[in-house]
Amino acid sequence: MTTPTTSSTGGPIDRRIEMVYAQLPPKSQRVADTVLDHLGEIASYSVGELARLSGTSQATVSRLFASLGFDDFAEVKAHVRSLRTAGVPIGGTDAAGAPALSEHVARETRNLQRLLETISDDTLDRAVKTLANAESVLTIGYRNSYPVALHLRTALLQCRPRVSVHPQPGQSIGEEVAQLTEHDAVVVVGFRRRLSTFGELMRVLAATPATVLLLADSSARRYASLADLWLECPLESVGAFDSYATAMSLVSVLADAVLDAGASAGNRRVSAISSVYQELGELDA
Repeated sequence: MTTPTTSSTGGPIDRRIEMVYAQLPPKSQRVADTVLDHLGEIASYSVGELARLSGTSQATVSRLFASLGFDDFAEVKAHVRSLRTAGVPIGGTDAAGAPALSEHVARETRNLQRLLETISDDTLDRAVKTLANAESVLTIGYRNSYPVALHLRTALLQCRPRVSVHPQPGQSIGEEVAQLTEHDAVVVVGFRRRLSTFGELMRVLAATPATVLLLADSSARRYASLADLWLECPLESVGAFDSYATAMSLVSVLADAVLDAGASAGNRRVSAISSVYQELGELDA
């Protein structure tokens, strides 16, 4: 049996392997299994280490990568790093096990420090004034961005009226965008692995008279020019999945500041909402 060649090229490495796995010789299958089992740590291995882990030879490892469309192992490493940068959750079975809690905390601390460096006090102040003074606020978030958009809407609604979130079940966004005025604000949450239509959404929103805030990771920087305010949140983590701790922290900062900006009016609103909670028995005492 011969090893497949060009038919396997293109796309993420796991997909390339999946397409040709059944046609691979047994030794190449062992290498493929090892690659998939250790995909998250590929960048830290050498060809020799992969050969040892799979119980094969360096030549077998190199032949597999060539059949998958890679010029050399350096290209494989770059490819895997690009997948993680794009937000693909790549895990592994490193003998050391999952990252320790202390590693997560250290990474989150660096992310928060990065947040402090990328968002100036002036930008934050402008964002708070926009959210506090707008007649209405629309938060938008799809896929993994939706929980952040929803949390921002929930927090702001404690401070001020007329805050909505999109998407809603069975609704399109055209009606929301068409009614925006210069007195309104839109917060677009756009973390990586965004919808393919994200760029068009930003262009449509930029053409409205509303003030547009973009809250996203660095991969959305190319859309920053379409927003009036750009709030960059790092997502990097020590594990397979992105961390949204900085995004949620920024939501808290924004909501706290909007509440303070509303002064007594904001506090009266919080009190009124709490009274309704109590009357309806909605919250656990």
